[in-house]
Amino acid sequence: MTKYVFTTGGVVSSVGKGIASAGLGLLLESRGLRIAMMKMDPYINVDPGTMNPFEHGEVFVTDDGAETDLDLGHYERFTSAKLSKKSNATTGSVYNAVIQKERRGEYLGKTVQVIPHITDEIKSRIHALTSGEDPADVAIVEVGGTVGDIESQPFLEALRQFRLDVGPENCCFVHVTLVPYIEASGELKTKPTQHSVRALRDIGLQPDVIICRTGTRRLEKEQRQKIALFCNVTNDAIINGEDISPLYAIPLNFKRQNLDGIVLRILGLEAPESDLAEWTAMVERLRAAPARVRIAAVGKYVGHDDAYKSINEAFVHAGIQNDCRVELTWVDSEHLEQEDAAKALESYDGILVGPGFGSRGIEGKIKAAQYAREHNKPYFGICLGMQIAVIEMARNKAGLAGAASTEFSPHTPHPVISLLSEQRGVQNLGGTMRLGQYRCDLKPGTLAHAAYGADVIYERHRHRYEFNNVYLDALTDVGLSVSGTHAVDIHTLVEIIEIKQHPWFCAVQFHPEFKSKPLNPQPLFRDFVAAALRCKAKRD
Repeated sequence: MTKYVFTTGGVVSSVGKGIASAGLGLLLESRGLRIAMMKMDPYINVDPGTMNPFEHGEVFVTDDGAETDLDLGHYERFTSAKLSKKSNATTGSVYNAVIQKERRGEYLGKTVQVIPHITDEIKSRIHALTSGEDPADVAIVEVGGTVGDIESQPFLEALRQFRLDVGPENCCFVHVTLVPYIEASGELKTKPTQHSVRALRDIGLQPDVIICRTGTRRLEKEQRQKIALFCNVTNDAIINGEDISPLYAIPLNFKRQNLDGIVLRILGLEAPESDLAEWTAMVERLRAAPARVRIAAVGKYVGHDDAYKSINEAFVHAGIQNDCRVELTWVDSEHLEQEDAAKALESYDGILVGPGFGSRGIEGKIKAAQYAREHNKPYFGICLGMQIAVIEMARNKAGLAGAASTEFSPHTPHPVISLLSEQRGVQNLGGTMRLGQYRCDLKPGTLAHAAYGADVIYERHRHRYEFNNVYLDALTDVGLSVSGTHAVDIHTLVEIIEIKQHPWFCAVQFHPEFKSKPLNPQPLFRDFVAAALRCKAKRD
């Protein structure tokens, strides 16, 4: 039978539940256990697909096209758990499913209520995660938000019921909480943690493990004993969760405190000892990286660190592979519209133009692409970044004045980027883009083919607009090369473009960052960083 670990958070939001869950998942996998992972989000949106990145952070996309919480990105980077639409549930999706059942008459005329109908739906999502012919040994389920929030109450009540349904011996509750340091008194305060656990116990849940976020400090023996005493948790199950750099060293900190062993003991499981040699070597390689390379990442959501989370991490992975630290600076594309691109970008070794939606900051991104092309600076475009490169070449090389995308210029005389055919007539915004994994055929002798070392690849997408093949000849005549395509019936979608006679200029319609892992860096990120290192060497 599958065992279950439920991760909750207390005191404040963004306390690190996602990293704690992912880190625990890594430790359990390193002991030979198969795991499944899930995030439950209390917000009423059906999924985060229509949410502003400033509001929510990035939207992480799975192979099967689910638009999910960014914590699923952490799960994939730390573990080999296979994530899908089953791996993310929101209040909106739960209520939507219950209302649809009510409309079909499936409740046989009964009054539909939070208990049992909403909680039953939540429990069914957890069971669905572990159903199938090859169920996981351990399922780790993270509950978003903070204990005490109105929004999370149905989820926590569902967990209380679920524990009774499957048996207390098959469940482990991990509570991640903040232990703040009060500068005036010079000490860590455990009272917020005590109150948080009390709120959890009022709901009927008792944590088995408490991970204490303590900033740069560690709990003293007396403080651990105090938390254990007042929260009814064993001393060894009070885990220090201090801030550690790099991020990928956090599971090693958990391992030193035997977090995995404690969880296995609670669940009544036996497993071989961990083999973390490869992970440890990766962390040490990152820490010891001798070189530095500077990348300008041009985007429009630069005020929020989580807006481009997977891109940030993919550069860390690429740096490990190249034995360097990538110093990534996010450049506001809206500000770049008013600046001299050469002055703003000349000190960098490579330029990335990232994904985005809408017209704000577009001209700044076009200036960045033009600068990279004209000054032989390594360029990497992702999603909108590919479309920007096409627009820039159309305007400045092919002489197509006013060339643009119909997304932000519906009446452009040269729609070199236009709406995907299957998107015409689509009215609802949520869950209707080209989403998920698709095949891409690579052309031999190209940067893309050299990076992947394969003729066929599969990458994840999230877009509505595409390269307009009407302009293919005009653009290839001025040096653009199509190195990756996807066939749809008699239509061919351009997936990757490059520029001939340029040291390294590659742009893709998909999102390669979603598949990058610290032990398996994404090939295009890896080669882009290598090109940036070569550029730096020439400048030095």
